Amino acid sequence: MGEIQGWLLRPYGFEKDKKYPFILEIHGGPHMMYGQTFFHEMQLLAAKGYVVLYTNPRGSHGYGQAFVDACRGDYGGKDYTDLMRAVDYALDEFEFIDKDRLGVTGGSYGGFMTNWIVGHTNRFKAAVTQRCISNWLSFYGVSDIGYFFTKWELGKNLLEDPAKLWDFSPLKYAENIETPLLIVHGEKDFRCPIEQGEQLFVTLKHLQKDVEFVRFPDANHELSRSGKPEMRIERLNHFYTLV
Repeated sequence: MGEIQGWLLRPYGFEKDKKYPFILEIHGGPHMMYGQTFFHEMQLLAAKGYVVLYTNPRGSHGYGQAFVDACRGDYGGKDYTDLMRAVDYALDEFEFIDKDRLGVTGGSYGGFMTNWIVGHTNRFKAAVTQRCISNWLSFYGVSDIGYFFTKWELGKNLLEDPAKLWDFSPLKYAENIETPLLIVHGEKDFRCPIEQGEQLFVTLKHLQKDVEFVRFPDANHELSRSGKPEMRIERLNHFYTLV
């Protein structure tokens, strides 16, 4: 498991002697996967002048069951390492990336990982966390899958080891966050309920951090894929000035 697969999109109208801002996109699941297929969000960001990197870190489908299981009980461990190694590789290989203008975003598990990343490194200039998980303790009881997904993914549920769930919660590391953060969440998200975004927002506000919260009424966990068209457009409009 020493290597992971990833793709890099150059900006529209690419000029090799220019420097471009960079965005790391992180998929959900975590047992989803990116592939060689059209994804409008990446294409749109590239059209707006960003270099876009998307990868399949440990936990992704498509590489065998052992690879899928490799993030279970290790959220924010080797999966985080895979993502940071991918960013390091891109910066080493492609001189057209502006190292001072790095952004990160992701939804669901990708939102969890965005939260985790900004709580463990300050290398990104800005971040957008979408339909995220911030606190596994409350997720256990409020998510429509929390009662089984928590133990399935982390190895323990709330009653068995609340301390472990807190250790896996990005909210625990909120004091470390220095990256400006935009939280995007649908008010009718039952998979990762909006209270997950609210807890992070309130905590960061309490700590006087740079954070904004965009709420989408009547939107569920599918906002980015099958939500109301006007809301899908508005969601993307918030990304263009990421870094």
